[in-house]
Amino acid sequence: MRMHSFSPIVSALAVSAAIFLASPALADMEKFKATLDGAQQNPPVTTKGKGTATFTFDTAKKKLSWNVKYSGLSGPAVAGHIHGPAAVGENAGPVIPFKKLKSPIKGSAVLTDAQAADLEAGKYYVNVHTAANKDGEIRGQIEKAM
Repeated sequence: MRMHSFSPIVSALAVSAAIFLASPALADMEKFKATLDGAQQNPPVTTKGKGTATFTFDTAKKKLSWNVKYSGLSGPAVAGHIHGPAAVGENAGPVIPFKKLKSPIKGSAVLTDAQAADLEAGKYYVNVHTAANKDGEIRGQIEKAM
């Protein structure tokens, strides 16, 4: 009978341990987003192109994963990148090239400590380039998702 009195305690400990072990994994994931359009290009571009980008950043592994969707470009995408470090309206060179350019663009990369700091500080943007707009047709600053 004494064994039965320990069951609730053992169960509570098991549940507590599971929550404790799972919590750090959940706490290490951050969400980011970007809305892409021609107005954010520097200088601005008149285009019907638009897009959205969602990002997940694993702070423990420093792995950034993305899903970029776009439509309405003047022609096929010829390049796509994450650029930085740059504030809104400033230009910077490519930091992470996209390997696949057809929408949706999905991929991931492991960031350096400096790149992770720039991402967290909002100093990166997504840029999709076309033949008609070699410097970029649509752009969006990457910001933390709320």
